[in-house]
Amino acid sequence: MIDLHTHSSASDGSLRPSALVSLALERGLTALALTDHDTVAGLAEAEEAAAGTSLRFIRGVEIAIAFEPGEFHLLALRLERVDGELGEALGRLGLSRAERNARILENLRAAGIPATMEELKALSGEGSLGRPHIAGLLVDRKVVKTKQEAFDKYLGKGRPFYEAKDCLELSEALRLVKEAGGLAIAAHPLSLFVSWGRLANIMDEWKEIGIDGIEAYHPTAKISHCRRLERMARERGFRVTAGSDYHGSIRPERKLGRTAGNLVIGDEYLDEIGIGRAQSSA
Repeated sequence: MIDLHTHSSASDGSLRPSALVSLALERGLTALALTDHDTVAGLAEAEEAAAGTSLRFIRGVEIAIAFEPGEFHLLALRLERVDGELGEALGRLGLSRAERNARILENLRAAGIPATMEELKALSGEGSLGRPHIAGLLVDRKVVKTKQEAFDKYLGKGRPFYEAKDCLELSEALRLVKEAGGLAIAAHPLSLFVSWGRLANIMDEWKEIGIDGIEAYHPTAKISHCRRLERMARERGFRVTAGSDYHGSIRPERKLGRTAGNLVIGDEYLDEIGIGRAQSSA
C-alpha cells in the first residue's frame, strides 16, 4: 500500500509532516508522497522522518492552476529540487492564500457571521490556514452541519463567500516542475467541472504540452468514473496515478493509502511514476 497524494500541516492538513510519516509507517505503507498545496515547506521534515525507515518518501507539491469554470490542480511528483524558481513561485502563491483568507473572513462578517483571524488560527493550530479551517469555523457557528456542506453552499468556487487567489498558468507551472526534475500529474480531473467530451479534448491538449499523467483515482469520484478516466488516460499514453488526498482530521472521510471506493492504493503505481517497487530508500 502506498499513497501519492497527501497533505500535512504545512498546508491544510491536520498532521505535522513527521506525524504523517509516522502514521504511514503505522498503517504499513511502503511509499508516501507529500503534496501540500502550493508549498514545499513540509518536505524536509517529512523526508528526515522517513530516513532509515521502510518508507520510501517522494517529494511533491500540489499547485493551483488558473482555470475556468472549475478548479485545476497539478500534482508535481518526484521533485529533485525544491528551491530556485519553483520555490519563489510557490512563495507568491502562499502570500495570495493568506490574503484570500482575510477576504473570506470579511465576507463572513459582512453576512453577520462572527469570524476573526485569531479564531481561525486557533482552529488550525500549527498548520497553514486555508478554506477547510474556515469551513470548520462555519460548523462551529452552526451555519452548516459539515465542512463539505460549507464548501458546497458557501466556500466553493462560485459560492457566496468564495474568493479567488492567485494561480499559476499551466505553461509556467509545467516549466517549473520539469526544471525541478519532477513529473506533472493532473490531479482529480473531475474538479474541472467540464463535460466528458470537453475533458477528452483537454486531455489531448495536455498530452501535447507535456503533462505526464492523470490522477484517475481519487476518493471524491465514483469508481465507474475513475475507470473511465483511466481508460481515457491509457488511450493517450498518460501515466496513471491514484491518491487519497489525505488531510487528517480536516477531512476524516479520506483514509491514508486508500482512494475511490475505499480501494487500497497498490505499489504498482510506483511503476507508473518510474520508481521501482523493490527500492526502499529515497
